[in-house]
Amino acid sequence: MTKQVRQLDRVVIRFAGDSGDGMQLTGDRFTSETAQLGNDISTLPNFPAEIRAPAGTLPGVSSFQVHFADFDILTPGDAPNVLVAMNPAALKANLADLPKGASIIVNTDEFTKRNLAKVGYATNPLEDGSLDGWNVAPVGLTSMTVKALESHGVSKKDAERAKNMFALGLLSWMYSRPHSSTLRFLERKFAARPELVAANVAAFKAGWNFGETTENFAVRYEVKPAKMAAGNYRNITGNAALALGVVAAGVRAQLPVFLGAYPITPASDILHELSKHKKFGVTTVQAEDEIAAIGVALGASYGGALGVTTTSGPGVALKGETISLAVALELPLLIIDVQRAGPSTGLPTKTEQADLNMALFGRHGEAPVAVIAPRSPADCFDAAIEAARIALTYRTPVILLSDGYIANGSEPWRLPDVADLPDLRTEFATEPNSEDGTTFLPYLRDPVTLARPWAVPGTPGLEHRIGGLEKADKTGDISYDPANHDFMVRTRAARIEGIEVPDVEVEDPDGTARVLVLGWGSTYGPIGAAARALRQRGLPIAQAHLRHLSPMPKNLGAVLAAYDKVVIPEMNLGQLAGVIRSKFLIDAIAYNQVRGLPFTAAELESVLEEVVKNA
Repeated sequence: MTKQVRQLDRVVIRFAGDSGDGMQLTGDRFTSETAQLGNDISTLPNFPAEIRAPAGTLPGVSSFQVHFADFDILTPGDAPNVLVAMNPAALKANLADLPKGASIIVNTDEFTKRNLAKVGYATNPLEDGSLDGWNVAPVGLTSMTVKALESHGVSKKDAERAKNMFALGLLSWMYSRPHSSTLRFLERKFAARPELVAANVAAFKAGWNFGETTENFAVRYEVKPAKMAAGNYRNITGNAALALGVVAAGVRAQLPVFLGAYPITPASDILHELSKHKKFGVTTVQAEDEIAAIGVALGASYGGALGVTTTSGPGVALKGETISLAVALELPLLIIDVQRAGPSTGLPTKTEQADLNMALFGRHGEAPVAVIAPRSPADCFDAAIEAARIALTYRTPVILLSDGYIANGSEPWRLPDVADLPDLRTEFATEPNSEDGTTFLPYLRDPVTLARPWAVPGTPGLEHRIGGLEKADKTGDISYDPANHDFMVRTRAARIEGIEVPDVEVEDPDGTARVLVLGWGSTYGPIGAAARALRQRGLPIAQAHLRHLSPMPKNLGAVLAAYDKVVIPEMNLGQLAGVIRSKFLIDAIAYNQVRGLPFTAAELESVLEEVVKNA
């Protein structure tokens, strides 16, 4: 039968089901198909902390949201246009996010009395009229999948597991997605079990054919490719981009990369990715705990490598003592903190921006370090290279603050030309540096960067002490002299304050805005989308975003003073706002949430509109 084809400029789809229903895989494959077509993309995975949460319950719901468009987008979308609900729990957990008139594709086979009772449904919402405001498409995803696989020699259990591929096939047909890459993926994933390859491929094709032949779906949709700068693109998550940025930094520095890591959600994928790149001189060690992980990384830096350690909030707390040691030793070290909701174990799979104060101040003594934060998944690549530049040039630990939102989310990334990446080569000390040429002075500093020499252990004539006790200026001898300690503390602080960072840029198209919204990290997308919407409605607003949080850009004070009001949205209780108030004496307006979820553009638009109108 001939189906109507309708053009759309953007769509937001959310796949939702049990944590064992394969929703993350389904969303990831749909995203890959969409990237292949050339749409702009932004995704939001959302899943429980448990490996397998209780089946059929609200805490066990896992979802994956993908926003794709034929134009530049900044967020995964505030609300889905389409919800694929694999069971009653998925429907109940996500229905409040769905605007009236949106579409719901629901797996009717799971709406049994037992499953309805698990989530508190007294009656079946598919029959009691409670979904009358939405466009509901009831589909027996489980039973049709089992029927399609009857001749494939797989167990009923394996057949039922393939229902996510049936759903993927249906949605791929509905939105005109190319699917050859998914079929190749299934061949690789189940290569050891050919019967599962055949079953999952058959389930996918059954879903596609169901869409083609059923009268339930009379319309098919197309979203044309987005206009992007010329180049080669790939879809990339923030964690993958961070890992590749670290690899690129090692190549451009001509140094081996050494990662010391202890697995922790949501940072573990960086370890997994870096372990694949031994051919680029990357060594990865899964240590026995967080303290050992940073210890071996700092030891590698002492030995002449680019030392890196990855973690999340609780792990940074454990690494604090060794970060302070790296400050005293004045060695390059990259600490990647993929923030999650705390305190303590908190919400391990949910996002937050609450580690800023710990990154800036969370060490004993005067122990300043550089702190930077990427703004999006693709930006993680450049942020990793910038962190390495600062660490190597200024011989300092650098904390890179990512978070769960951008770590697990994805977007298109244009592959850079390696020759265009910054040259990060640094020179090691190779001979004595005293005026008479007979002695090595390990704390004789570069007059511009205040960095001390980096001497590889075993270099003849360059023997020197390391350790946490205070060092004498120039000689590096252990010193308890009060004046020397005061000088060394101030010098270490001056070294961080003297780091060259780019000026903060302000987006103020017509130059008439009186309100500036200032962000950092992953709030970039929601802030940008909200500001864009306000300008389209004729309300002027300026936007600035900080990558460098320590030291801050030299022009930031002047930028803040140029506006009547400054609003700072953060996924914490106002940590950057507190720093801005104390440092620049600006009465910043803090707008905060700690829900484990990113801001929506709509809520920021509403908040900022009130400030603009009252400015």
